[in-house]
Amino acid sequence: MNKTILFFITIFTLSYANAQEQYITRQGEVTFFSYTSVENIQASNNQVLSIINPSTKEVAVQILMRAFVFEKSLMYEHFNESYIESDLYRKATFEGEIVDFDPDLTQDQTRIIKGKFTLRDITKDIEIKATIKKINDGYTIGGTFEVFIKDYNIKVPPILSPNIAKNIQVSFNFQYAPYESQK
Repeated sequence: MNKTILFFITIFTLSYANAQEQYITRQGEVTFFSYTSVENIQASNNQVLSIINPSTKEVAVQILMRAFVFEKSLMYEHFNESYIESDLYRKATFEGEIVDFDPDLTQDQTRIIKGKFTLRDITKDIEIKATIKKINDGYTIGGTFEVFIKDYNIKVPPILSPNIAKNIQVSFNFQYAPYESQK
């Protein structure tokens, strides 16, 4: 609970400290994919909140775990009840900084985003390779990274262990607009 409050304080601070520099998306997209020998698992979530401050190069992301959509309702149930435990761990968050980002460049920039990813109240340092584009009056950021289930204490029953991948591929695509236009 305290981490959620801290995250909102960070979002609030980013939002109002330098409002003219803020860009926001309330419908960012995060998808994940897990290959298994029995059945591939894939889900998407387009209710992701993210704020970027190009002048400070800071980015914050909040993912509502119950907003992931699966092909099968049983996958949704297992994901939320057995693996992520969404009643206890409602959100995943990321806070970081884009290394060597130039907010004025109009061509695509491939950059590393260094930060802290929190899932199930476990925080790990991660580096994400992302593509950033300046478009019209905003930005798009997209990329892919891996989540290792053991790093976040995701328990898989031994009988299912051969059918669950040890790492999950996570992709994201955010289209940011100036914060003022979102009021």
